[in-house]
Amino acid sequence: MSDDFRDFPLGGDLPINRVGFGAMRLPTREFHGAARDPETGRAVLRRAVELGVDHIDTAAFYTSGDGTVRANALIREALHPYPADLVIATKVGPARTPDGGLAATADPADLRPMVEENLETLGVDRLDLVYLRIGGAGEPPRGESVAARFEALAALREEGLIRHLGLSNVDADHLAEARTIAPVAAVQNHYHAAKRDDARLLAVCAEAGIAYVPFFPLGGGLSDLTGERMAEVANRHGATVPQIALAWLLASSPNILAIPGTGTLAHLEENIAAGSIALTSEDLSVLA
Repeated sequence: MSDDFRDFPLGGDLPINRVGFGAMRLPTREFHGAARDPETGRAVLRRAVELGVDHIDTAAFYTSGDGTVRANALIREALHPYPADLVIATKVGPARTPDGGLAATADPADLRPMVEENLETLGVDRLDLVYLRIGGAGEPPRGESVAARFEALAALREEGLIRHLGLSNVDADHLAEARTIAPVAAVQNHYHAAKRDDARLLAVCAEAGIAYVPFFPLGGGLSDLTGERMAEVANRHGATVPQIALAWLLASSPNILAIPGTGTLAHLEENIAAGSIALTSEDLSVLA
């Protein structure tokens, strides 16, 4: 991994590599899909740590469609007792419905049980980073207050159950509102090479030293990142298009943390190797 992509100070006190790992794809290939082999998932996690990953993004609701394979359980089985420098981020807000879907809560009282579930399933006494995820699978819910829910999480932080707080699927107004309540260490929003409409919020976060952590950094199966310009830069570096997409994210702003997810060892190796690709000014001009 390039030295340029090491040691972002998450929350000001947790230095982590800027290439991490997203655990959503470990239990299942599709969000509501069939369970993947748990032993493969555990092997991917162990290999990720061997390759220098010290930031894993997860959630208690990351499960296979039938609930038999769970990301948090895989992380605990594969890595506990955890390396001293490993940062595990999770998120609360959504919960699984009986039909296997997700429903976001608007009730602050629902958040404590969610935090406690993550503490228990990960086997820790304190969570390094907890995001408040709002809204559904679409765009951030404009005009919706996050104050009561963020206050509930801030109270759990004061109790010592959470080290740092984050926000997910939010806009600039949500971030400003939350920052009047407690420090925000990270924002996790939908952003990648083919979806750049969050650039203003990214800049706000960069100025404030807040990590910006794109979810679906490779499109999440919703966007095709392949294009003539991306292919041109990939060919120049002898790399794949997904690797260039990740390298572009890292080069776009020093506060971006990449958390590509996968359920296979081959894709893991490919994703981590993207951290060694240094894009030139010419590359960035082409990709602009």
